[in-house]
Amino acid sequence: MDTLESELTCPICLELFEDPLLLPCAHSLCFGCAHRILVSHCTTNESVQSIGAFQCPTCRYVISLSPERGLEGLKRNVTLQNIIDRVQRASSSAGGPNSPGEEGSNRLALVPVSAAMSSPGTPPEPVQCQFCEQDPPQDAVKTCVTCEVSYCEECLRATHPNKKPFTGHRLIEPMPDSHLRGLQCLEHEEEKVNMYCVTDDQLICSLCKLVGRHRDHQVAALSDRYEKLRQALDSNLSNLIKRNNELESLMGKLIQTCQHVEVNASRQEGKLLEECDVLIDIIQQRRQIIGSKIKEGKTQRLRKLAQQISNCKQCIERSSALITQADQTLKETDHARFLQTAKSINERVSMATASTQVLIPEIHLTDTFDTFALDFTREKKLLENLDYLTAPSAPCIREELCTASYDTITVHWTSDDEFTVVSYELQYAIFTGQSNIASLCNSLESWMIVPNIKQNHYTVHGLQSGTKYIFVVKAINQAGSRSSEPGTLKTNSQPFKLDPKSAHKKLKVSHDNLTVERDETTSKKGHSQERFTSQSSYGVVGNVYIDSGRHYWEALIGGSTWYAVGIAYKSAPKHEWIGKNSASWVLCRCNNSWVVRHNSKEMAIEPSPHLRRVGVLLDYDAGYLTFYDAVGSQHLHTFHVSFVQPVCPVFNVWNKCLTILTGLPIPDHLEGLEPCFCTYFIHGFAA
Repeated sequence: MDTLESELTCPICLELFEDPLLLPCAHSLCFGCAHRILVSHCTTNESVQSIGAFQCPTCRYVISLSPERGLEGLKRNVTLQNIIDRVQRASSSAGGPNSPGEEGSNRLALVPVSAAMSSPGTPPEPVQCQFCEQDPPQDAVKTCVTCEVSYCEECLRATHPNKKPFTGHRLIEPMPDSHLRGLQCLEHEEEKVNMYCVTDDQLICSLCKLVGRHRDHQVAALSDRYEKLRQALDSNLSNLIKRNNELESLMGKLIQTCQHVEVNASRQEGKLLEECDVLIDIIQQRRQIIGSKIKEGKTQRLRKLAQQISNCKQCIERSSALITQADQTLKETDHARFLQTAKSINERVSMATASTQVLIPEIHLTDTFDTFALDFTREKKLLENLDYLTAPSAPCIREELCTASYDTITVHWTSDDEFTVVSYELQYAIFTGQSNIASLCNSLESWMIVPNIKQNHYTVHGLQSGTKYIFVVKAINQAGSRSSEPGTLKTNSQPFKLDPKSAHKKLKVSHDNLTVERDETTSKKGHSQERFTSQSSYGVVGNVYIDSGRHYWEALIGGSTWYAVGIAYKSAPKHEWIGKNSASWVLCRCNNSWVVRHNSKEMAIEPSPHLRRVGVLLDYDAGYLTFYDAVGSQHLHTFHVSFVQPVCPVFNVWNKCLTILTGLPIPDHLEGLEPCFCTYFIHGFAA
């Protein structure tokens, strides 16, 4: 209620607004207070009309006044006045007449807002007839907007018969007289407002449009403007209510979060005390154990030393008697007597000397606890670093350590927080470009996930050959997880070798099945359906059949000037040249002529005259076969094919030799190139 009272209180007189003006800055001010502000700015010989501006007392915004109308040029805040009237009526009905000390006060009584504002469940304050001569007047049943008078049933029949001009009067439900105030034109006080100036955003009358300053302005009917503004207000109000509901929901969640913080913090504090008590117990146990070891070591060493001391005493006592006897013998001057006793005494002295010599090393080796050391530096460091657990730092994929085959990739990574990592999670997907990374990061469904990895490396099996993959490693512990930057790795192409069983009888395949050369020797080779038999097609195929994926291999030209490199279906005839049928596609060199051939149709190409290495890129799924100069990276030709059978690499050699390089990764400069980037079409070449 205090907030409502402050909203309805004038900042100058600190009373409820009376005849409030709506200032351009959207604040309000009593008309009388505004007039007093102007008077305060006047000098002795200056009139109020000469004051052209004043500051809003709330925000200090400068209000400019019309030289002709002054304060009358400002709009009345009719809505605010209506609210004040309703609040005052509700206050009077709720609290009764003012006390003597408050009589005449324009302060707002402390009544419930629901009583001040007419809610759907509150009956409206009755409006009395303004035409009745009775005392008290009867309750009005209608208010005539045209006449600005409220009538009871009897007075309405008497004053508004059902004929012109009264049929044109607008009758509405009873409305207090205060609700009709402010509907007169500001420029033409005798005229009622009946239209809206869109240009000036102001209510005007007909004279304003005909002869006033609004005659060239855009105007609209009050009903149109009413509906438009009402819809806008209703929409904004709905949005505000919706926003308030959202804020209330958010506030509820925030309060709930605060409660969770309190509960979790208390639980963690208890956990901290519990863990510290465990550490203290461990330290005390270790202190007792180590203290016992010290006492035990001390007892053992002292017992040993006491035994050694006792032995030394006994030895000294025996030696002392022997020394005395030996001294007496040395004093003997009679040679015969000396010789009679000296030999046995000398033997005893020698034995005593030897026995004392045995005791000396044992004494020197006695442990005096000098080597018993206590060093808890590492443990102190660990205790000093005690802290609550946080998510581990992001791992780093070490691409230089990663390895690949045609269907596997072994990913290696490192982490600065290996001690706190519980497990790793490896995510991977096919890489199709930089834009692919953003889409993958927003969709977990596109990733293949390997969870609960304990080492810092993992081998992924079953991958497509010749394909680039994107990998992300996530380090996980109880406090959370962090992911590495994406790393890209690619599988190699399908490795293969030459199939000696398919080689023409005039071709020789090396022992490693990687080189084929023309061989005119008459070696006996068995006949088989796989072997090339044509007198002019000296061919050999690879030992694999490809039905998916991307593959790249190269053919090293070992001085040959007549050869062919390509692919063919298994069903391709072996008794004719490859490329002469619909089941094979090849690039050929015939001395100084280079052509590409398929289904007996040829097209000349112009490679480098020193072509030494032919690169072949096959994308079975996309349906294209491309030939390159593997040294100069020059594109030679691309066949577009809708493959219907598995294909195998095929080679023809008419002179010298060819060597194949297989299982290669696709060169980086060929990654991401669309077939149309380097292809031209020839009618009849598409299968």
